[in-house]
Amino acid sequence: MSEKPERSHLDGEDPSKALLSRSEKKDLKVDEATHVEVADDIPPELEALLQTDYHHGLAENEVAERIARFGRNEIPEHKTNPFLKFLSYFTGSIAFLIEVACILSGVVQDWLDFGIILGLLILNAIIGFVEEARAESALDALKQTLALKSKAWRSGELVEIDSMDLVPGDIIVIRLGDIIPADARLLGLGATGEETEGELQIDQSALTGESLPVQKGKGAIVYSSSIVKQGQMLAVVVKTGANTFIGRAANLISVTSEAGHFQKIVNRIGNFLVAITVVMVIILFAFLLVRKGKDKVMDVLRNVLVITVAAIPVGLPTVLSVTMAVGAKQLAAKQVIVKRLTAVEEMASVSVLCSDKTGTLTLNELTFDDPYLKPGYSKEDILFYSYLSSEPGAKDPIEMAVRLAAREGVTILQGIEDHNIPGFKVVSFIPFNPDTKMTRSTVNNLESGQSFMVAKGAPQVIISLVGGDDDAVRAVNSLAKRGLRALGVAKTLPDRPDEWVLVGMISLLDPPRPDSASTIARCEEMGVVVKMITGDQLVIAKEVAHRLGMQRAILDANKLIDPSATEDEITRRCYHADGFAQVIPEHKYRVVELLQNKGYLVGMTGDGVNDAPALKKANVGIAVHGCTDAARSAADIVLLAPGLSTIVDGILTSRAIFQRMRSYALYRITSTIHFLLFFFIVTLAFEWEMRAILLIFIAVLNDAATLVISVDNAQISKRPDKWRIGQLISLSFILGCFLTAMSFAHFFVAKDAFGIPLHDPRLETIMYLHISSCPHFVIFSTRLSGYFWESLPSWIFTIAIMGTQVFAMLISIFGVNGLTASIGWGWGCGIMGVSLLYFMVLDIVKVWWWLYSLALIGFWAV
Repeated sequence: MSEKPERSHLDGEDPSKALLSRSEKKDLKVDEATHVEVADDIPPELEALLQTDYHHGLAENEVAERIARFGRNEIPEHKTNPFLKFLSYFTGSIAFLIEVACILSGVVQDWLDFGIILGLLILNAIIGFVEEARAESALDALKQTLALKSKAWRSGELVEIDSMDLVPGDIIVIRLGDIIPADARLLGLGATGEETEGELQIDQSALTGESLPVQKGKGAIVYSSSIVKQGQMLAVVVKTGANTFIGRAANLISVTSEAGHFQKIVNRIGNFLVAITVVMVIILFAFLLVRKGKDKVMDVLRNVLVITVAAIPVGLPTVLSVTMAVGAKQLAAKQVIVKRLTAVEEMASVSVLCSDKTGTLTLNELTFDDPYLKPGYSKEDILFYSYLSSEPGAKDPIEMAVRLAAREGVTILQGIEDHNIPGFKVVSFIPFNPDTKMTRSTVNNLESGQSFMVAKGAPQVIISLVGGDDDAVRAVNSLAKRGLRALGVAKTLPDRPDEWVLVGMISLLDPPRPDSASTIARCEEMGVVVKMITGDQLVIAKEVAHRLGMQRAILDANKLIDPSATEDEITRRCYHADGFAQVIPEHKYRVVELLQNKGYLVGMTGDGVNDAPALKKANVGIAVHGCTDAARSAADIVLLAPGLSTIVDGILTSRAIFQRMRSYALYRITSTIHFLLFFFIVTLAFEWEMRAILLIFIAVLNDAATLVISVDNAQISKRPDKWRIGQLISLSFILGCFLTAMSFAHFFVAKDAFGIPLHDPRLETIMYLHISSCPHFVIFSTRLSGYFWESLPSWIFTIAIMGTQVFAMLISIFGVNGLTASIGWGWGCGIMGVSLLYFMVLDIVKVWWWLYSLALIGFWAV
């Protein structure tokens, strides 16, 4: 089990004591002399290897034997072969469609189509490979957080060795500023083996999420990659490499490589198109083979090639990627850096945002809060007396917080850098020690010539010093229940130097960032539920949640692994809780996993190594300002500005991007269904076909125009976006059928009303212009669920769409040798006019369908 956070040396009563469950108390040993809680999680067989003579250390043969048994002290890497990784981008429904078309083009020796299709296939693979390769360095960053060199006793000598060569049982020296190289147990001995009663101050916030450095003494476990802030001591290595606390985090990251939400959506669309294409191609191939005979296999394959090419949404992956890339650039201008392009789309669908507390929702610095004051004293008084009894230059976070608050809040201390106090002189100072649990100073008032003493320390000690105070005891208990750290302050009276009086109790807290509460409120307004996750104590988490405007429904993280509860019950706890306290990396990972299993898209923010597994697991991992390399590498999005306020910008921008992508997907699926239906029927009924080069020309030209959809105006939804594939495909099918009807109207008018023969090149050009323009103008309608005039397209988008169709009209009117036959102004302008009017008809069909769908959803919900 994980070791519990310990108290700072000036802390009062630890409010977490009452919160330990029976099982936790059973698993903890409390050393009454040092007040250190020791995690008893070392198996007996390993414990036997830890009894190393600290005067001698391990011998070389013992080191070699243990390296063979436990491996090196490094995080194992799980590398994917880059070539195999690149090949993986040639898989998937849409890629398979393109490959089939490419093969058919080669079989019938249509080399122009073969080259174009193969080029598109390779281009899509390169884009995917390059973008995804940028987000695969999480394990490397975790590995780099380990210390590179360590001092260890080996064969009776203190030597410097590579940290990767450490093994369980090694005796190492830990000093101020060191990055701890492996999980180790403190021995309570100095570097040369002398007894010491001192403690180390360890900053492990990046691993456990605790907001303050913790005091660790003899017998305590210190974690790999935490930092020594104060002290020096010998320690015995207990765990190395993948078995360490950070190693478990690395292992969680390595098992979270699953397909993203966006890729699943594209695959579902592709699967639908593959299914209907395969069915139609098989029917068409069999029918034509029977009609034409087996000796016409090549001609039949050419017919099949046309319908296969028609079915391929060749530009779908590219247009969506470019749309997301433009969105990523927009986000970068708002100090939101996107590492994985598909995270832009997924962020629009996030319905639950799990946020790390320390350093993300809070400032990660201890700050002076509203104090408890005895009558006759002010806030400025208690700060002034606290400053008089503080240790100059001490790096203790509580002392630093007191000095900073005093210099800001006490008039005579403002602007001074040293400990010289105008009008006063500290003539003696007794620093903190574990026995007295307080600091004490004697001060001369230079103006009156009188002296007095000031004391600052643990509340129970200061209350005892003044002879007891029931009101103060109640105040301390009240502060403890709210998770505030209390610090008592007392002074003597100038005329009665032996009589101590209580000034009050300082309260200290890692406060919320100024923008955190408003950011959470904005997220809630947009339908995103925010959950706070922290390694701090439950009472601290509840107090911070209250200050952020959240409910106090904070769960102890152990509730997430309750063996007596069912998975559904744990999931319900997880969803209804406003946050979780006393978490370790496995807990954060578990929260994300439970919510995802329930169907929610989860965003996770964090800044430390302890957040990395959950960042990797989440649909959208967000590394906040000042994060570690491990968190940055595991995340999909990195915030450059402090706090969470930029997440609101990210959500708004991503939802605009989602609407653009959805409108393009609806347009493209509609066009594909239209292509398939029309060419399937017309080939069966009339054996009429259009050359594949014209179909590819339509797809490439129109998709090139729709690239500017990335800068089109978009309506931003008030709730998390969803693809609703069923609605998308059903609407696409309806619109596709209406387009197919219009295509046959053009076909029969040209063939029968105007008497243009089936194999006349003019009929092919007429149908080319119609198939290019009529479905393309539908994108003006698919931009939003309401009527098209409710949100007009941007002028850039309008010019791009109209420009491609004017170009198509001109090459149809005048003809291009080897590509199109001349059809004249009448046909050209007539087709364009009908196409523009028809998209307005389809716009009405679309709105009515959406209303029908919403009514149907409401009916089933009731």
